[in-house]
Amino acid sequence: MPEPNDQTQPGAVPAASDVPAAAEGQQEQRRGGGGGRGDAKGDRRGGGGRGRDNRRGQERDSEWQERVVQIRRVSKTVKGGKKMSFRAIVVVGNERGQVGVGVGKAGDVIGAVRKGVADGKKHLVKVPLTRTSSIPTLSNGRDGAASVLIRPAAPGTGVIAGGSIRTVLELAGIKNVLAKRLGSKTPLNNARAAMQALEGLRTHKETAKERGISLEQIYS
Repeated sequence: MPEPNDQTQPGAVPAASDVPAAAEGQQEQRRGGGGGRGDAKGDRRGGGGRGRDNRRGQERDSEWQERVVQIRRVSKTVKGGKKMSFRAIVVVGNERGQVGVGVGKAGDVIGAVRKGVADGKKHLVKVPLTRTSSIPTLSNGRDGAASVLIRPAAPGTGVIAGGSIRTVLELAGIKNVLAKRLGSKTPLNNARAAMQALEGLRTHKETAKERGISLEQIYS
């Protein structure tokens, strides 16, 4: 098996076209030629580009916030007995209209949370926000036995919700909203029901376009 130190990050591996130029630069530097300085500058420029890409990737990752809603120890019955593992429910959002709910399962808590974050980023929902950081219309969502009612609120109201629904709304960037849980108390079902309610939101302009009428007729 290869040593752990042999594994390198994808951003640190030089391109195939840069390897011959770097080798020639090293040979010319040993000979004392002037071409080595130009190649060295090219290598420095290439390294700076990779550094910028890494910084941009880190900035994109820093935009997302992660909150763990629930961690439970679960078991699976197999032929030899019971296999214990951990299940994590994670909500991922950038507080600018994008949010997702993910579930991860692994033998340790850290691995379960990491898988939950990756799963949440695969199931992102775009939420239309108003100027007052609210939602445009009332919306209902249902998942299993859980039902969620979400309605817009006036500026200064805040997030009136609880449990996993509150976490989903906050990470979506909604600051003035009223939400009510109806039915099951399961955190995962409530979070997914809130996601369905947010996914079904439409702005007045989109609704008018779908119906084939003018925006003035929507308000009349």
